[in-house]
Amino acid sequence: MATHTADVEWTLKAGEDFPKGRYSRGHTVGFDGGIEVAASASPHVVGKWAVEKAVDPEEMLVAALASCHMLSFLHVAREAGFVVSAYRDQAKGTMSEIAPGRLAVTKVVLHPRIEWAGPIPDETTLDRLHHVAHEVCFIANSVKTEVTVAS
Repeated sequence: MATHTADVEWTLKAGEDFPKGRYSRGHTVGFDGGIEVAASASPHVVGKWAVEKAVDPEEMLVAALASCHMLSFLHVAREAGFVVSAYRDQAKGTMSEIAPGRLAVTKVVLHPRIEWAGPIPDETTLDRLHHVAHEVCFIANSVKTEVTVAS
């Protein structure tokens, strides 16, 4: 099996007060292909200590689920004899309290918009393709979060 890595790096900056929680949550996440992403805690969680233009862990989770579903769907559709010419998703994740003081991304709704070249699957077939894609998606298989596809 494969091993996947992410290099996460954060440094306290001059003038920040760590003991009082007055420090930037901005950091970087590097991947083995050489891409480095500006990351931060969500502004919804830490307010002004977040870096609003950076991606937060909750967004990365939603993106990972949406990306994995898309890649799985493309594979499943191809195997079923369909040709996808474009795929776009505006996935939305919902954070909820799961116990007093404990939050989790409890639901992710995918909103795929698919363009086809050639025959277009009927609604029943499309639902089956999404179901199979969800079943084989590595990330969906790795989380407790409810993942649904909305049309």
